[in-house]
Amino acid sequence: MANSPIDAVILGLVEGITEFLPVSSTGHLIVAQKALGFVDPTETYEIVIQTAAILAVVWYYRLDLLRQIRELPSSRPVQNLFWSVIIGFLPAAVIGFLFGNWVTDHLFSPLLVAITLILGGIVIWVVESLNLQVKVRQLEEIRGRDALMIGLLQCIAIIPGVSRSLASIFGGMFLGLDRKTAAQFSFYLGIPTLIGAGVLKIARNRDAISGFGGLNLAIGMGVAFVSALLTVTWLLRYISSHDFRGFAIYRVVAGSVILLLIAVGFLPR
Repeated sequence: MANSPIDAVILGLVEGITEFLPVSSTGHLIVAQKALGFVDPTETYEIVIQTAAILAVVWYYRLDLLRQIRELPSSRPVQNLFWSVIIGFLPAAVIGFLFGNWVTDHLFSPLLVAITLILGGIVIWVVESLNLQVKVRQLEEIRGRDALMIGLLQCIAIIPGVSRSLASIFGGMFLGLDRKTAAQFSFYLGIPTLIGAGVLKIARNRDAISGFGGLNLAIGMGVAFVSALLTVTWLLRYISSHDFRGFAIYRVVAGSVILLLIAVGFLPR
């Protein structure tokens, strides 16, 4: 359970900062929880603050979303975008429903997080080194088959440490989306994916929520919302003039540090 408001602040910050960066929020939360001695066997607290983080994206894009909803009945490009989001969301919904609990029970370990962080860093570096052809520069131009491929790749992120953002952003870039459009589609795709996961997890473990305490829940959600909003704002500015190689270096360093902490006994395997 949430041991204290300080734990709630730390976990809220970890979630909000890492959710939309290609560094794996789940992986970071697993390590943070182990380091804090935080006990949440159903991962319900994580999913609650994760839902707060995705609401930050809804708030960030609120004007665009409202405009798109108004234009949906008559605008073909907006209809295409909404269908692309739905198509991209469906694979993760199915995989999460079928295997979500199994993954929580068997794969949530610092050792696996360390390994996948390092491997993901290598993937980022390799993809950024390729001369990828950009074919799509607007969200409304994403084709259904590309959305499906991005959705299928996003399913890999059910493994802790992989990162939903990494899978969806770099899947999009590999399919011809420019960095900004790939990141924006990842944000849009995260809205139904993370809200759906939150609703499912909370429905299955609603009795566990009361055990965290109202104050700790409110603090964690508030911190996650604000930090996620700031991170999304920063990321979109950052990628307008930078590539993702810095995140590759961070992942390799973070994974190596976790391996070291496991080796000295500070973290369990």
